[in-house]
Amino acid sequence: MKTHRRMIYVLGWMIPAFFSGFSAFAGIPKEDETFVSADDARIVYMGRVSHRIPQAVTFTYPGVSIYADFEGTSLQMKAKPGSGDFMVEIDDGLPYRIGFTKNDSIVTLVEGLPEGTHRARIMYVLEGYELKPVFKGFYLDKGCTLAEAPALPERRIEFIGNSITCGYGVESDDRNDPFTYETENHFYTYAARTARALNAQHLVVARSGIGIYRNFGAPASGSKDCLPAMYEQVMFTDPTELWNHSLYTPDVVCINLGTNDAGDGKYDFALLTDGYRKFMAHLRDIYPEAKLVLLSGSMLSGKPLADVKRAMDKVVAERKEVGDTEVYRFDMSPQTGSLGYGANWHPSMRQQQKMANELTAYLKELMNW
Repeated sequence: MKTHRRMIYVLGWMIPAFFSGFSAFAGIPKEDETFVSADDARIVYMGRVSHRIPQAVTFTYPGVSIYADFEGTSLQMKAKPGSGDFMVEIDDGLPYRIGFTKNDSIVTLVEGLPEGTHRARIMYVLEGYELKPVFKGFYLDKGCTLAEAPALPERRIEFIGNSITCGYGVESDDRNDPFTYETENHFYTYAARTARALNAQHLVVARSGIGIYRNFGAPASGSKDCLPAMYEQVMFTDPTELWNHSLYTPDVVCINLGTNDAGDGKYDFALLTDGYRKFMAHLRDIYPEAKLVLLSGSMLSGKPLADVKRAMDKVVAERKEVGDTEVYRFDMSPQTGSLGYGANWHPSMRQQQKMANELTAYLKELMNW
């Protein structure tokens, strides 16, 4: 197994440095280290995950997070080789990125901690429908164990979206760059930043190129595999396992779709509107008490942006006419280039932060948070 040792010191202990495209150093369990399987009740998950194979927790959507409090001075993570990249936060230290390459099954997250109990927060930051990530558990110091399961924030947000929500290209500063996993990072999106700012859990259902009725490049008549058609699945690639909505009831649902439907100008306004209409009705059936917010921003401009806004406004007005008063609209600022661009003209790091600032202020007032 190839070993990459790239270390920095933070708060007096060592963590793997953040080098986009590289893993933290690969690890080999020391003799008699304690292994804790992924199905241990003291490990807490946020997001859509499958427990079909109890000791191999699988997922595909970005933002899926793993929380655990652990004893000892080090922590290693076991996953399927090629699972992709995670952002890691240990205690109050700086977040850093680690990756499972095709040669890595165990990665050291941290070592050299002071004795005691520590907090680990680990977020999957890629779209995993091709990589098919699998988390298998942790290795702890000999004789150490996990502490009680950590409590997650009571506030809950659900984000439904496309590449903007996924974090496509956010770590690039060149609009001409193509898509790569190395520059995708959900941790830095408006969605994840907003959730952190509001001290809320967040669940993500998003994929690049997907639309409310028509995926990118599809005929104006629509796509059979648009987001509403995929929405009930636990994992994007598996139609055989459906999500149990009782596992996560959001206080507010933010829907940021329409960029791929309308961005190239080859859309049918009536079908676009009907896509929003049907999906909002479906969300209301699932979440009778949640606030539903239709968002715009930040890649559209001109007539496509105006039509997307018009379609959303029409659907919100229709729902209010039939007595659904907990539906809302919010527009994040379109990008102008003043904050740069990410890969393939996607929002830059600074643009995502601006969107987060705007949405955080809006939700704070809307939700009285």
